[in-house]
Amino acid sequence: MDTMPADIALTIQLALAPAFLLVGVGQFLILATGRLGRVVDRARIIADILPRDPGPEHDDCLRELKMLDRRMTVTGLSILFGTISMIAVCLVVAGLFANRLLDIALSGLTAAAFVWAMGLLILGLIAFLIEVYLANKSIHVRADLLEKPRQ
Repeated sequence: MDTMPADIALTIQLALAPAFLLVGVGQFLILATGRLGRVVDRARIIADILPRDPGPEHDDCLRELKMLDRRMTVTGLSILFGTISMIAVCLVVAGLFANRLLDIALSGLTAAAFVWAMGLLILGLIAFLIEVYLANKSIHVRADLLEKPRQ
């Protein structure tokens, strides 16, 4: 097979957009894994101070641990979808090169992989949005700190 330098240059140009997408999704994954790490750290702290005896403090700690567990699950899904999306983008780049350089007809599969990558990225971002919602829902200042001091 005779591959012209112009063919290689064109293929590299076509692969640049998916490569930039990889950078963006990679940054998203860094953000999501950072949030997951903070949630795990908070869960460990709460687990360490969990009172053994039933009561209001015990119930508050359990409630927070349950919320942290939900956040870990949703963040894990976000990371999973983002990672699979990156794999699909890599398949797009590989498909572009195989299509152009090896003269293998993969246009349909390459397009399908790109749509798959976008769908997975959307799912990952939705999961991330749910985690942010859960985090905001659980943030609060204790009521006794918000009350005016009695004179």
